[in-house]
Amino acid sequence: MFGKFSRRRFIVRAAIPTVAATLGSVQLLPAAEAATVTRLQPSGPHPIPVTLSVNGTSHDLMLEPRVTLLDALRERLGLFGTKKGCDQGTCGACTVLVDGTRIDSCLSLAVMNEGKAITTVEGLASSDTLHPVQQAFLDHDGFQCGYCTPGQICSAVGLINEKRPLDEASVRTWMSGNICRCGAYPNIVAAVRSAAGAKA
Repeated sequence: MFGKFSRRRFIVRAAIPTVAATLGSVQLLPAAEAATVTRLQPSGPHPIPVTLSVNGTSHDLMLEPRVTLLDALRERLGLFGTKKGCDQGTCGACTVLVDGTRIDSCLSLAVMNEGKAITTVEGLASSDTLHPVQQAFLDHDGFQCGYCTPGQICSAVGLINEKRPLDEASVRTWMSGNICRCGAYPNIVAAVRSAAGAKA
């Protein structure tokens, strides 16, 4: 503090003319005129027709262009096997197969997948027979809480389709986009290698 003035008092006094000039230039509408001002309604992309082929069945939907494939699968088609985890493409819980290739469905717009063959974890089994990867996950106890399991299984199917090397280190590398918070990685790796027929 210098003399009678503190730094705070100086700043307040210096700001008073600026505030007064600003308030003096503001013109308020009369109450009757203000009541008649038209308020704009929020607007955005309107729904458009989209046809998605999921697990061999065609679905005609009306979706906003910004709807992700993940949200279309869960909220419009009721396929809850595909999980919403991070919603940022980092955890892999939402992995599905599109034309046989694994993708994070939270990062792909539904409209981008029109005309493509989409397979979720629900579409892997054939009638009462599990897909070999699903059976391997059971046989090797490749899950604990199970939340990441659908994405892990779809990613494993995609990995096998890609014909990558299937030694333990390679499987860990190529499955690294799928996070298991329970830490069941050794069993997951064993399940993937078993389903692929890899030798120990």
